[in-house]
Amino acid sequence: MTVCLKKAMLLGLFFGGALGIAQASEFEHRVNLIASYKQECSACHTAYLPSMLPAGSWRRIMSGLDRHFGVDASLDPKTVTELTQWLSTHAGTSSRVVQPPAEDRITRSAWFERKHREVSSAVWQRASVRSRAQCAACHLRADQGDYDEDHVRIPR
Repeated sequence: MTVCLKKAMLLGLFFGGALGIAQASEFEHRVNLIASYKQECSACHTAYLPSMLPAGSWRRIMSGLDRHFGVDASLDPKTVTELTQWLSTHAGTSSRVVQPPAEDRITRSAWFERKHREVSSAVWQRASVRSRAQCAACHLRADQGDYDEDHVRIPR
């Protein structure tokens, strides 16, 4: 294990990890998202942490990529199998994510709604934000799995 990864894991344990739901093993995967996941999923939206949804949600999402929230995000079968396995293995298990959100949307989960209740509907509609699925529009370190409020900038 690299020195940087050890430091990252210790910081994750100290600060409670992203959204307060990450464990040490999840923090390691936050730092080391597998390349195929990052490549395929971040082409259209933030490559979400697996811990943001329960395993059942990830399996349903991956089995319906041909109709992925209104778009065809189909992948080759080998990649689908690999990503489904990885997402399911590292899915959220805390009480915050045990219940799948409506439509398996992270942005419809209770914890997401609670964390973003102060964000006005006008912010979500700004061209610089576009949707609730574009975490990186406000969370400056979202690509690193860091959603801490200290690194948020609401764009105009």
